[in-house]
Amino acid sequence: MPPPIATWPGPDGDPPAATNNLHSTAGSGTFAPLTVVAAVGLFACADLFAKPLSATLPAAQIAWMRYVVLLAVAVSMVWGRRRRWVASRPALQLLRGFALLGSGLLFIRGLRDLGVAEATAISFVTPAFVTLLSIVVLGESVHVRRWAALLIGLAGVVTILRPGGEAFQSAALFPLGSAACGAVMVVTTRRIGDGDAVETILLWSSGVGFLALTASWPAFAVAMTPLQIAQAVMMGGLYAMGQYLLIVGYTRGEASLLAPFSYAQVLFAAGLSALVFGVVPDSTTLAGIGLILLGGAYTLYRESALTRLRSRGMSPRRARRRAAL
Repeated sequence: MPPPIATWPGPDGDPPAATNNLHSTAGSGTFAPLTVVAAVGLFACADLFAKPLSATLPAAQIAWMRYVVLLAVAVSMVWGRRRRWVASRPALQLLRGFALLGSGLLFIRGLRDLGVAEATAISFVTPAFVTLLSIVVLGESVHVRRWAALLIGLAGVVTILRPGGEAFQSAALFPLGSAACGAVMVVTTRRIGDGDAVETILLWSSGVGFLALTASWPAFAVAMTPLQIAQAVMMGGLYAMGQYLLIVGYTRGEASLLAPFSYAQVLFAAGLSALVFGVVPDSTTLAGIGLILLGGAYTLYRESALTRLRSRGMSPRRARRRAAL
């Protein structure tokens, strides 16, 4: 599943992006990073079950099974807390929910024809789309170093999509579309700001997807074998546990510190795919994955440095000069 990164949550759900109502602590030690790594490892494991299901089941049906478990988790988090059920900006919550749904559907559909590692890596181009949307929608200014990181990430995608390569096919458009939907979700989250708690965002996002898929169930549902049902339950359970660990991690550490650890998902995806399916990315694909990770990690490092300097009262211009690397 796509990158569950705090600064640009992917269809793996709703990491407490935008740090809404979270109590970050600087002295979290290794607990928070290890928790985030464990979470994305569970997401990669969930993809191992989604991959065979995608070969025979509609993407919408697989996503519906995932939403059943996610909604149950979200409801349990807000049960008995009435205020958490109400959104301050419902229109934006609906938009975010549909963006999450689109991101998940497109990624699952891409797994039908792409390897887990390739699809995961391509979806990690989300930061590039976030940068572009931030200019258009949020009016943010983007300086040369962020453009450089963006271009590095896009170069990684082009490397993976090389002519004649396994990923150079129309199926590659699905994880790219997933990344674009993930970027819409991030920008929407920024617009929501601190108006809603993480539990509220999780509830609305999972509720929107569940209701939309349930309403359209007759259009896509097919009979499932006991094995497929078991695989879907395992997928949903791993996904829900990953979501829980991700929330725990981001309540114990700063988002700018923890976000880079989400890139471990690409490594998990490549390793598990080789172990379970015997699919090992070739050297060119690995080079493309490396470029995507480099571009995203640099963006996270840069934003983390700027955030720390600005928190000390430094002006944006001076902060950019000090964070020269």
